[in-house]
Amino acid sequence: MPNQQGATVAELALQQIGPRLKSWRQKRNLTLDDLSRLTDISASTISRLESGKRAPNLELVVPLARALRLELDDLLPRVVPDPRVPRVTKRIDQVTFEQLSPESSPSQAAKVTFPPPESGALPDPKVHDGYEWLYVLSGRLRLVLGEHDIVMGPGEAAEFDTRTPHWLHSAGPGPTELLAIFSKQGKRIHLRAKPSGAAAGL
Repeated sequence: MPNQQGATVAELALQQIGPRLKSWRQKRNLTLDDLSRLTDISASTISRLESGKRAPNLELVVPLARALRLELDDLLPRVVPDPRVPRVTKRIDQVTFEQLSPESSPSQAAKVTFPPPESGALPDPKVHDGYEWLYVLSGRLRLVLGEHDIVMGPGEAAEFDTRTPHWLHSAGPGPTELLAIFSKQGKRIHLRAKPSGAAAGL
């Protein structure tokens, strides 16, 4: 991904090789001529590489790393991927799920927003494999879990085995926002389209 100056992450990593090479050479108390004798690479080539005037390649970097008693990773930093999670939002039966973790993560995090409850809507508890943790951000959350039927407010958290029959929704009067962490399987179940007219809930 390009930065503000248009350079890619890989290009920025390559640009660090020269300064790293010079730093390690000086730490080893070696002059350009010393390193040249150890590698059969001319001192002028090493100098140009250190200053960024010569593009690095394996034919240069490998013998230089060996002479400096380094691993390649010491000269060629690992490219760190962009840590930001792409914003993906899905809406199922008026319940909004905003993805907060990458698809590759073993635990899936999401911001879930429930609409105000509908008059006459009844709980419809479900079961599935997994474990779930949730934290109420705003509004009032109704959680039906086994024989429990409780209402939670902002700042309250809960965790439970999803093999226990459970259902949750806004307790009203307005919408409810919460953070939820669950397994990939749990996420698939939560985002599965429900039959038309079914009450929204997890």
